[in-house]
Amino acid sequence: MIRVLIVEDDFRIAGIHEGFLGELPGVEVVGKVLTGSEAVKAVQEQAVNLVLLDVYMPDTTGVELIPKLRMIRPELDFIIISAAVEHDIVSRLLNQGVTDYIIKPVKKERFIEAIARYKMKRERIGGVSDFDQAVLDRLLGVSVEAEQPAQAQTPKGIDPLTLDKVRDTLQQLDAGITAEEMGEQIGASRTTARRYLEYLISESEAIADLEYGAVGRPERKYFINKNS
Repeated sequence: MIRVLIVEDDFRIAGIHEGFLGELPGVEVVGKVLTGSEAVKAVQEQAVNLVLLDVYMPDTTGVELIPKLRMIRPELDFIIISAAVEHDIVSRLLNQGVTDYIIKPVKKERFIEAIARYKMKRERIGGVSDFDQAVLDRLLGVSVEAEQPAQAQTPKGIDPLTLDKVRDTLQQLDAGITAEEMGEQIGASRTTARRYLEYLISESEAIADLEYGAVGRPERKYFINKNS
């Protein structure tokens, strides 16, 4: 379970983000706070894995708050959600090792994909006892073309980590899976899951068929292409 703290000085926006998180399995919102001082208290009192952090708050900024929170919990991860686009602010936050940076106004699909990537990265790290270079390259998004000359770059909108998760899930299911079911598995929307599944079909790694139920419209079901 990923425990999330929302630090946002607009309670309406915080509520929207809480609603997005409520649609994702394996995620729990442990609190919503409006100020930096409230964020410090929340992190002191609760186990938190991920902070969704605005840059500008009434009593501080995200740049100043991250070091304070990491003094309490060094393992904390941060996703910035802000309208701040100034070079100095953004570069300083990136240098502080934030996991992602989403510019307001937030698109739901972009938000969900950010959380899905974060979940997947945690799962991959947690499932490895000893790291090798290939595993680290995948986690860090490094493409080593010299070692993998036949591996094509994924197109825009296809994240390699998410693609690996979709591929791994598909390989484990002989009975196939719908886009909606895949979305639940990877913590993403049905539209996002369908995009990845259709990409695998375009690469001849997957196939699809229509499954007719007792009532209603037929569903498109995806299977791993065992002949590829």
